[in-house]
Order: sequence, then structure tokens, then C-alpha cells
Amino acid sequence: MQTEAALMNLAQWLEHLQRIHPKEVELGLERVGQVAARLALGRPGARVISVAGTNGKGSTVAFIEAIARAAGLRTGAYTSPHLLRYNERVRIDGQPVDDAALVAAFEAVEAARGEVSLTYFEFGTLAALWLFARQPLDLVVLEVGLGGRLDAVNLVDADLAVITTVALDHTEYLGNDRESIAREKAGILRPGKPLVIGELDPPDTLLREAERVGAPVLRAGRGFHFQPQGAGWVFQDERDRIELPLPALRAPAQLANAAAAIAAFRALLPPLPVSPEHLASGIGAAQLPGRMQVIPGPVEIVLDIAHNPQAAQQLAQWLQRNRASGATQAVFAALADKDVANEVAALMAHIDIWHLAGLSGAGGRAQPVELLWQKLGALLSRSLVMRHASVAVALEEARRASRAGDRIVVFGSFHTVAEALQALDKPA
Repeated sequence: MQTEAALMNLAQWLEHLQRIHPKEVELGLERVGQVAARLALGRPGARVISVAGTNGKGSTVAFIEAIARAAGLRTGAYTSPHLLRYNERVRIDGQPVDDAALVAAFEAVEAARGEVSLTYFEFGTLAALWLFARQPLDLVVLEVGLGGRLDAVNLVDADLAVITTVALDHTEYLGNDRESIAREKAGILRPGKPLVIGELDPPDTLLREAERVGAPVLRAGRGFHFQPQGAGWVFQDERDRIELPLPALRAPAQLANAAAAIAAFRALLPPLPVSPEHLASGIGAAQLPGRMQVIPGPVEIVLDIAHNPQAAQQLAQWLQRNRASGATQAVFAALADKDVANEVAALMAHIDIWHLAGLSGAGGRAQPVELLWQKLGALLSRSLVMRHASVAVALEEARRASRAGDRIVVFGSFHTVAEALQALDKPA
């Protein structure tokens, strides 16, 4: 394989990564830890923050990254999944790494793994850590992929952990209630290293695990507070009251995510050189495609990855506050293992016409539209519903049927938004 590996481009590598392990998800640190030891991975950055949670992880990483860059710090960020290009997952100083860098990292991991089988995510995580370790980075921010305790990102002992929210998702791996899921997410905690909790009502198990591990807790609504004020908002903790601009990111939860990012910097010891001005600049600059991303025009298009009921409720709140002058059509496609009934129920009051679509490019989790309809037919029996083979076809039909002042909302998964963005990028 070594000679062949040296000749593969990035697309070929990604195909290879999808083939080498029999399962898409196999939690556990034994295999990935064995390969990490062979790679002799150094610390990925001078300081490391790990971010876990059901929703809000990507946004919180984006805020932390933007604040650090505003302060002139050299940054690395690892997130997943990606929307359009794998390179989006690994960023250095705010820019996705290029194909050549990723290929070099994949070659290094392949050479080290020998006969050890790695999942797509595990392989990519090791590649990202390998790339970061070769840069003089002041801060590295790592987004946990699934859960926490057994996720590949948990190889790294972070200086601080952020847990954004705990809600029902991936229950087949993490448990069927918030208490069980919180216990899994708490696996990223380390003795003496602070934990920032971004939600106001965390499960008791999360607090108990922090106490058991010996991780100091800074908790929203207790250790720090945030609230809208005029055209902006205010962050307050025991030391300061900081007035800030509203985030460019639109979801109602983004104030909570931005506040958690600020709390993370203020809890790091020793502190990084981040001023209130850096906080304001970073909060205002942070961008993240596919999170209530609005494409303006006579017919507004809103793209949101909302892929579980909690995220769908956030989208519903935004739609309630920002009503369209005309009708609202939804393009909805979801992975087969998602709670689609509760996702759709959260938005029914805000949607006039439903376009259900199949997903084909999601591997074993793909879901054809007929299966989606079987799950939603009873719920949507009194709604106007159309079914389409793909997101692209559904979006085309929704646009064709729209008038000026209408809105189209595309949601359900990363795959859904990615397919819509690709369709919108094609010439008419």
C-alpha cells in the first residue's frame, strides 16, 4: 500500500478512508491510541480547548477561533463533518489546509497504522493532530465528533472543556436520556482543568461527573450571564461586564454559544492575551456556513443543518421572529437514524408547503424519500406535501413554485444543506 499511497490524490485518499474499516462508527480509544503512539504525536498546540455538545459545537468553535485570531494568536481548529470540501475540517489561522498538506498527513497515518483498522473519523482526527503538531500554534480548538468519552478527539488532554448543550441525539451510541448522554460527554473532562457549561439547565450527571473528576465548573446562569441589550448584548461574570455586538450567526442560541466561548477564554489559566476589544471583534466576525445561512433575493433561501429536535426548535424560534411576507416552503431530507417526526413537528406551524427529499450520498445512513414519507405521512396528513428523489430536485421545484416575498427553508442534515448549496451553485 505504501507505494500506492504516495500516488493518491485527496479524493482517492477519502475513498480509501471510507473502505478500510467495516463500520462507519466504532467508538473506543484503543485502536486510535495505538496509532497515535506510533506517530509520536506531540501536543497539537500550546493550549488546547475541546468542545463537546449535542448542538452548538461548531458555532462555539467558530467563536473561539475568531476571538483568538482577533487577538493575533496562531490558531488551529478541527471540526466535523464538512459541507462541501473535506479541507473545511482542518483549519490553520482560519484557512482550510490545502490538499497537499492533508495528503501528507494521511500518508503519515497510513504508514504508522500498519494492520490497525481506523474509521474515517479516527483517521482524519490523527491526520489533523499530526498537522497541528508541526505548526507553532498558540491555541488549538477541537470539536468532539460523537459523545466524548470514547471519541477519537479525547486522545488529547485539553486545558479546558466546553460542553454546549445536552439533548437527545445518537441515542444508539450514547444512551436514551440526557443523564446518560451527559455522562458520555463528561468523558472529555480532566482533573483540575476547567469545564464551561453553555446551557442553563445541564443534567445533574454532568455536574456530578465534574465534581468526581475534579474539574472546576463555570456554568451559564451561575458563573457567567448574558442577555440582549439594545442593538447588542452583554456578557457578565464575577470580574467584568462587557458590552458586545450581536453575532453575525443568526440562531437564537448563538448568544449562548458566544457567551460560552468568552467564558472559555476567561477560565483558561494562565490566561491568553485576549482583551474585550478582541472579544467584540471575534464575536462579530465569526462565520459558519449552513447555520441559518440566508441567501437573500426576491425568494429568500434559508439553509440550516438542523438535524435533531433541539436544533429544529431553534430554527422554529428564528422563523417565528423573522416572518416572511409570503409563503414558506420547506425542503427536508434527513439521515435514516434521526428523530424526523419530532424535527418536523417543531416546525409545522411555520411551514406552508413541505418538499420531502431523499438522501443518496450518506453511505449506510442514506434515506430514500419513500422511507422518509413512511415515517412522516401520518404527521403531515393535513399538510401540503410533495416528494422528490433528491434535494436538488426538491429545491428546484420549490423555487419554481415560489413568488417574490416567499421563503424556502432547507434543513435536516449537513448532507441536505451541502446538496442544496451545490445545486444553487450550478448555472440555471
